[in-house]
Amino acid sequence: MTDRSAPPARRRPNPLAVDVLRTQRISATMIRIVFGGAELERFNGSPFTDSYVKLMFPRAGVRYPSPLDMERVRAEVPTADWPVVRTYTVRAWNPETRELTIEFVVHGGAGVAGPWAAAAKPGDRIFLQGPGGAYSPDPAADWHLLAGDESALPAISAAVESLPAHAVGRVLIEVHGPESEVELQVPAGVTLTWVHSGKTKIGRSLVDAVAAIDLPTGDVQVFVHGEAGFVADLRRLLRVERGLPRDRLSISGYWRIGADEEGWRAAKAAWNAAAEELEQRAGVA
Repeated sequence: MTDRSAPPARRRPNPLAVDVLRTQRISATMIRIVFGGAELERFNGSPFTDSYVKLMFPRAGVRYPSPLDMERVRAEVPTADWPVVRTYTVRAWNPETRELTIEFVVHGGAGVAGPWAAAAKPGDRIFLQGPGGAYSPDPAADWHLLAGDESALPAISAAVESLPAHAVGRVLIEVHGPESEVELQVPAGVTLTWVHSGKTKIGRSLVDAVAAIDLPTGDVQVFVHGEAGFVADLRRLLRVERGLPRDRLSISGYWRIGADEEGWRAAKAAWNAAAEELEQRAGVA
């Protein structure tokens, strides 16, 4: 018997079709793409500086329902032909012009989104859902620490731009070398440090740089995002060794060496559980 009192299942809105308006290479390894299109009238911006969207890249030669309806895709299209989904930070959203800016890390022909961005031209179309997000710098914090690799650079850049003029703290960003640095203005009381990984393991130099910081007393707010291996090391350093409270840290592994997004998505819950268990054993709140 059907339960007539049960509310109907909520249906996720169809993805938005967005078109490339213009592209710009802002460093040797990062491309900025500005998207537009009539369907961005349905896009609601996020108050968070780590706002993100799910980008959907259609597979070549596959016909999808129009408008793109993922429920129909899942029901009618073989799994191997579903659009490829990748998560990207919203670098900027202009509600007046309805332009959405996303920055892509590009390293040769590896991956899906990077090569697509390197070849993108005005008029190219993809789809997106979102946004999500959870972090913004607290203007009342006494001190800010923002650290991440190149994948976190767009979110860190957006956060830095939202810092109040009186903000104090450190920003540390690891990139391969000087050719991957970008122009980034910080408040007078904030020190920006570019950490170059070179031939060392991703994140190793960044962990060492953060470990060398003497954190001040008072209310310290932290943002650490990037490759899961070094993020776990920094989480242990800041939570277990330095004893920073969990509610003042935004810490997330965006990706993991050797795994694509699908593989990392499947493993991330276990990664979070392991970190939380370590903190519980250490007795940190």
